[in-house]
Amino acid sequence: MEIILKQDIPSLGFTNDMVTVKDGYARNYLIPKGYAIVATPSAKKVLAENLKQKAHKAEKIRLDAEGVAKALDGLQLRIAAKASTSGRIFGSVNSIQIAEAIKQQYDLDVDRKKIFLDGDSVKELGTYSAKIRLHKEVEAMITFEVFAE
Repeated sequence: MEIILKQDIPSLGFTNDMVTVKDGYARNYLIPKGYAIVATPSAKKVLAENLKQKAHKAEKIRLDAEGVAKALDGLQLRIAAKASTSGRIFGSVNSIQIAEAIKQQYDLDVDRKKIFLDGDSVKELGTYSAKIRLHKEVEAMITFEVFAE
């Protein structure tokens, strides 16, 4: 029997996959539990339309991410921090401060959870780089300078 999966099932397939299984497995387990539906011609048409719309939305999101990545690529940020005379920062600079600096200096909104530093945070004065993952296929690199206030 041919079915369309409504959710991911290990060793069988992923959401919106069309798979062939034995009739009893489909009728007695997958369909009653709501894990799948029978792949009728109308269900196949609905699935095709849903996949087409989902692909269109995903493409739009990717293009928006590429636009933001072009704006972010090569940015030079300056972040002020209180530091000792030896160059150690009191506290640290992390993704939250970087996101705030991008917003203040370039008026771009970037989620702090998408900013990745080499370590967890920066604890000394100097120049560093950070990777911003805007989409699974789109990344931007920025450099930032941490200077003493």
